[in-house]
Amino acid sequence: MSDAEIGLIGLGTMGAALALNIADNGYRIAVWNRTAARTQEFHDEAGDLAPRITPTQTLKELVAAIAPPRAIILMVPAGDPVDQQIAALRPLLDADDLIIDAGNALFHDTNRRMRAADGPFLGIGVSGGEEGARFGPAIMGGGARAHWDRVAPILEAISAKFCDTPCATWMGEEGAGHFVKAVHNGIEYADMQMIAEAYGIMRDSMGMSYDEIGATFAKWNTGPLRSYLIEISAEVAAAKDTATGKPLLEMIVDAAGQKGTGRWTAIEAQHLAAPIPAIEAAVVARNLSSRLAERASGEALFGKGPQPIAPETLSLAQLERALIAGKVLCYAQGFGMIAAASDSYGWSLPLPDIARNWRAGCIIRSAMLDDMAKALGEDPKRNLMFAPSFASHMHDTQQSLRDVVAAGALSGNSLPALSSGLAYFDAMRTARGTADMIQGQRDFFGRHGFARFDTDGKGHHGPWDDDT
Repeated sequence: MSDAEIGLIGLGTMGAALALNIADNGYRIAVWNRTAARTQEFHDEAGDLAPRITPTQTLKELVAAIAPPRAIILMVPAGDPVDQQIAALRPLLDADDLIIDAGNALFHDTNRRMRAADGPFLGIGVSGGEEGARFGPAIMGGGARAHWDRVAPILEAISAKFCDTPCATWMGEEGAGHFVKAVHNGIEYADMQMIAEAYGIMRDSMGMSYDEIGATFAKWNTGPLRSYLIEISAEVAAAKDTATGKPLLEMIVDAAGQKGTGRWTAIEAQHLAAPIPAIEAAVVARNLSSRLAERASGEALFGKGPQPIAPETLSLAQLERALIAGKVLCYAQGFGMIAAASDSYGWSLPLPDIARNWRAGCIIRSAMLDDMAKALGEDPKRNLMFAPSFASHMHDTQQSLRDVVAAGALSGNSLPALSSGLAYFDAMRTARGTADMIQGQRDFFGRHGFARFDTDGKGHHGPWDDDT
């Protein structure tokens, strides 16, 4: 019986949570998983929501269970599995049936799939992890607006809400939704890395216990740093290992995983000539973290890095202010990259709406995002840190960021994201930089030429050129 209002393929962690969310919001959904046993298991465990869920054993059954015109969400791993699933599904669909890729796809792949699609196609970014998928994620849509509008009522219903406003937004054509999700994840990388750097200083150089660190993060979560990541950092720091009774963080191997979206953001930023040094540093830090044996060899050869920092040298208040500065800087870089992509790809990405979309449900939700949305609404082309409210933050916190970075360097703490954020800030507040030397060097060895302050145009050469 074709009465399901939407379909979903892929009942892994995120797909199962999203399917339950859809059913929980009153919609009838048909589901299919490559492993048939998983489909039945999911339905059996759905409890009171089971009557709204139709489990199917084949793709043909799935299609038949959905009322036309159909919409089917793909929750499968990014890359070839998406192409394979589309190839298997599309021949079974009518011309106006909509396929929605809700995985963490590379936006270039989404662009390609839309251009090659035999029917309607959307690419949507979904942020919030398993809990968000189950109870309300932030959703970033890309593709034709008419296709988004077809499923917007369902997506808005299942999304997170900020003051009753759905965090489900159409971002633009083609892969715009997946692009915005990738930048979201890049900001997430930088924010997490900066928090980890502050944690390292507290643990290794301030001699604080895990409980004290957890209490500090909890206190910070009542002020300007209030955010999901600070909130969970407090819980993670204070957590005890059930097997040993020790602090859980003592038992966790310090090698950070990644699924590629942060790396994609860093790579794409280079193509766009968009400076995102804090995000790039966070990606590098994750790569370095996996080199456990090499790091152990380095410590044996050069001695342990982090050394104590005297209490009079650095305070928790300074560390808090440094994180405030770092947060402003990494968001400024992320929104700057989005603005660059908007110009380059002709997407007209709605920066204020993106900030509003991230206010709830997603991993980088933060108390600052409401003010960011207002600042971007006033002037979306202005660097976010130049907006009056955020310029005020930087005036108040940049000295603390310097103090933390300096103390980290002197004590041997690795602070790649905070240091890169500070370097970005200093570069962006220096009217006369040092690239004149680089241009002189380039002209010397390659006759690339340079521009002059006292004349128009480029193509000038130095006295080392025989033709001048």
